Amino acid sequence: MHGDIENILMTEKEIAECVRTLGAKITEDYRGKELTAAVILRGSLVFAADLIRKIELPLTVDFIQASSYGSGTETSGTLNITHPLADDPAGRHLLLIEDIIDSGVTLLNLRERLKSSGALSVKTCTLLSKPARRRADIEADYTGKVIEDNFVVGYGLDYNQKYRNLPYIGILKREVYE
Repeated sequence: MHGDIENILMTEKEIAECVRTLGAKITEDYRGKELTAAVILRGSLVFAADLIRKIELPLTVDFIQASSYGSGTETSGTLNITHPLADDPAGRHLLLIEDIIDSGVTLLNLRERLKSSGALSVKTCTLLSKPARRRADIEADYTGKVIEDNFVVGYGLDYNQKYRNLPYIGILKREVYE
């Protein structure tokens, strides 16, 4: 275990099972439809790469980079889209893939913008949900695991762009970010 990690929240095996379950449910729900996986960069990249391989449907993948955080641990409340989707979302069934819903500000704003762009449907999938920190009225359509209010890293999740490469999800020691 990495020295900055207080505790392991999800092992590699637990993550793999969670991703498999989410992929099966999404496959069932979208059968017969053309799906576009809209991956929210950067944190969800690892999760999305594994998830799309568990969705047993033809699909396209697009990327959007947006954040309301910057380098801190608290949301600014302002959505900043630095890389919009490459393809027009109009006429598509979109699945927004997020690593974690914390405040919910980023995901809610993205979902509403994409809905108003003419998408046929916009659903959300998150690996982790942290309802204790929610500032926006949003819950994902597909959630891997609900967690307590801890700062987590690994499996794509970061603190100041570090720890994304950990193969598990761990709780970061407070002294690292305070």
